[in-house]
Amino acid sequence: MYGVSPQAYDRAITVFSPDGRLFQVEYAKEAVKRGATAIGICTKDSVVFVAFKSIHSKLIVPESLKKIFEIDDHIAVTASGLIADARRLVETARVDAQRHKITYNENAGVETIARSVCDLMQVYTQYGGIRPFGVSLLIGGVDDEPRIFEAEPSGAMTAYVADSIGASKKEVDEILEKRYKEHMDTDAAIKLGVDSLKRTQEEALHPGNVEISVIEEGTKKNKSLDDREIMRYLGIKE
Repeated sequence: MYGVSPQAYDRAITVFSPDGRLFQVEYAKEAVKRGATAIGICTKDSVVFVAFKSIHSKLIVPESLKKIFEIDDHIAVTASGLIADARRLVETARVDAQRHKITYNENAGVETIARSVCDLMQVYTQYGGIRPFGVSLLIGGVDDEPRIFEAEPSGAMTAYVADSIGASKKEVDEILEKRYKEHMDTDAAIKLGVDSLKRTQEEALHPGNVEISVIEEGTKKNKSLDDREIMRYLGIKE
C-alpha cells in the first residue's frame, strides 16, 4: 500500500489528516491572527464595537478602510483577517436580514443572522475547489437583549459577553476577563475597549486608525462615533 504524502492533507480542504485536522481551516485561522484587532462588548443595555485599523501608508484615506459593518439597524459586524472575505459574508447577512423582515414582518434576531453566516462559512470547509473564509467575525446587536457571537473560519459559532479577534486576541481577552463587569454601562465599555487597544497596539491610536460603534437597547440603532467623540475617548485634545 502506497503511503500518502503529508502534503495531501495540507492542500485539500476535504481531506482530514490522520490526527483529525483540516489544515486549510487552521491556515485560515492563522490569517485571522494576522488581522487587526477588533473588540465587542455587551453592556447592560448596549453592544459596543471597538476596532483597530492598520494603516500602512500615509497615502491611504482612513475612511476607505472599514472594520465595522452595519447588517441592519440593530445588528453590526466587525471583522479581522481578510476583509474582502468579510465583505462577502456581510452582504449575505444583509440579504438574510432583509429577507427575514419581508417574510415575517419583524427584525431578524442576532442569533439568526449569526447562525446563517456560520452555516455559509461551514459549507466552505466541505467541498473541493473552494477555500475557507480567511476571516473571523464578531456579530453583535440588540433584540431581546444585547448579544455578541463570534464566527470562526470553521463555521463554529460561540456566544460571548465580551470577546476579541485578530492579532492581539490573547492579550485583549486577558484584559477583558479581568476588567469586564456584567452591569457596566456603554461609556465604561468603550473606555475598556479603547484601553485594551492602547495596551496591545504598538502604533499610537488616533481617530484615523480607530473605529467605534454602539447599538443601544433603547433606540436599537447602530451609531458610529465621529472623530471628535473618538478623540475624547482616546484622551486627545483638539
